[in-house]
Amino acid sequence: MDAAVNQNNRIGVLEELLNERYSVRAFLAKEVDRATIEHLLTTAQRTASWCNSQPWQVVIASGEAKERFRKLIYKEASGGLGDDYDFPPPREYLGAYLERRRESGFQLYNTLGIVRGDKSAYAKQALENYNFFGAPHVAIIHTDEPLGIYGAIDCGAYVSNFMLAAQALGLGTIPQAALARHSGLIRRHFNLSADRRIVCGISFGYADNAHKVNSYRTSRASVAETVTFVDE
Repeated sequence: MDAAVNQNNRIGVLEELLNERYSVRAFLAKEVDRATIEHLLTTAQRTASWCNSQPWQVVIASGEAKERFRKLIYKEASGGLGDDYDFPPPREYLGAYLERRRESGFQLYNTLGIVRGDKSAYAKQALENYNFFGAPHVAIIHTDEPLGIYGAIDCGAYVSNFMLAAQALGLGTIPQAALARHSGLIRRHFNLSADRRIVCGISFGYADNAHKVNSYRTSRASVAETVTFVDE
């Protein structure tokens, strides 16, 4: 095969996966078999990292274990408790970042028929994070405290590859910073040591393609908006 044709085929696969992937907010109850999950994890493990430290550790809860965790974290979140991120969330969104955030949020609310400004409905929908949007599996991504922000950055790369591997295997995912808001609860529940830092969660399984919440797609900025070329 011609080298250029082969390159186009390879980049085409990546483009297809990136264009298909979206944050799934309604899952089927069907569980993913262990062999498929392990295939996903083996693929994601190839993620590049600072000095090849591979700082990510992953806890995956399924079945009854997932249900116990779901009930516990939902209770804390719905009671207004828990605000203990290990990594500080954004201080504020300004300019284009605020516009993109609003666009994404309004797309979600419009799809679900939530009236703009209905804060009660907003809050109810936000709590679905803690039901894992009905996903049969949830992964918790955590790293080692001494690695600091670089450990978290490497985990971010792992999360991206986890999602792309899942997409290639016919699965849906949603990365969830909301779960990291309850880092203390997560450490206690899964018996993680005090030096573990919770980065995020990923709920995953088979997407419910018939659910309206999975019908919209977010936009992306152009290369011109995000890249500066310096040639001289």
